[in-house]
Amino acid sequence: MRRAEIKMHDVIAGLLTQDENGYNFIYDKEYLESENPEPVSLTLPLRALMYNSKVLFPFFDGLIPEGWLLHIAEKNWKLNSRDRMGLLLSCCRDCIGAVSVHPIIDEGEI
Repeated sequence: MRRAEIKMHDVIAGLLTQDENGYNFIYDKEYLESENPEPVSLTLPLRALMYNSKVLFPFFDGLIPEGWLLHIAEKNWKLNSRDRMGLLLSCCRDCIGAVSVHPIIDEGEI
């Protein structure tokens, strides 16, 4: 399973995971209870229930670089362009806009 913290304005907004069944996104309880929380995307409105998808949610897929920048990332980090979660985890820590993606590394993976 691969996991990432999703931050909104450098505040943890939720958790994105990929497992054998697909992708899951859930908002952080503290984030939902904070003053004026914003959804990370209009396609992922604020709610306590988990979102599930067989493919990477289009909003997160849209954060992945394209064109020459994607080619550089694939070449330098030896990434597979079909591994959308891998690209998201590697390339989207410092995105344009309010949302950023921060990989969670389990101790067993080190």
